[in-house]
Amino acid sequence: MTAAPSPVAAPERRRARTSARDLAQIAVFAALIAALGLPGALYVGGTAVPITFQTLGVMLAGAILGARKGALSVVLLLALVAAGLPLLSGGRGGLGVFVGPSVGYLIGWVLGALVIGWFTARLLPRYRVLPALGATALGGIVAIYLVGVPVFAAITGTPIGVAIAGSAIFLPGDLLKVVVTVLVAKGVHRAWPGLIEPRAWPWKRPAEATAK
Repeated sequence: MTAAPSPVAAPERRRARTSARDLAQIAVFAALIAALGLPGALYVGGTAVPITFQTLGVMLAGAILGARKGALSVVLLLALVAAGLPLLSGGRGGLGVFVGPSVGYLIGWVLGALVIGWFTARLLPRYRVLPALGATALGGIVAIYLVGVPVFAAITGTPIGVAIAGSAIFLPGDLLKVVVTVLVAKGVHRAWPGLIEPRAWPWKRPAEATAK
């Protein structure tokens, strides 16, 4: 006679499946960010920080996986880079990249994915394009520059005003990445709802959040 399944077993199995799914998603997006470095890095105007497609992967991670999983996918990529794998654009890897002038931008990637994911959870389930553009720009541009520019200035001895002005060279490409991210994320959330659990804005009561 087969014993009846324990009432505790089903939730445990669901948690295990969710954990395995989360780990797979984190690994896939870490691989995506790495793959977007394959076209290489472009250094414009003598800047020590390269223009790269990898920021697009960071934005997509936050917008599709949410704050926690999106940030963890970036952390996983950076851990592999620290271990010596040449996963950054231009085949860069090893601990040396974490003492170079672009290290602030790498740290900013983690913050950027967190910010995008936090806002995206509060834009769901509707995910309207205009608010999503603002949220993605806030995380994918403002948050990353907020860390990257001052660290670049400190390491290179560049006056902060000059460093801020110099970062403008990245803006056109980063704005394009924001648009691509929102369009892709909108399609993904429409096709696979539930990738990110919708959250209420801090100032809204649960009933108001449900009714939005």
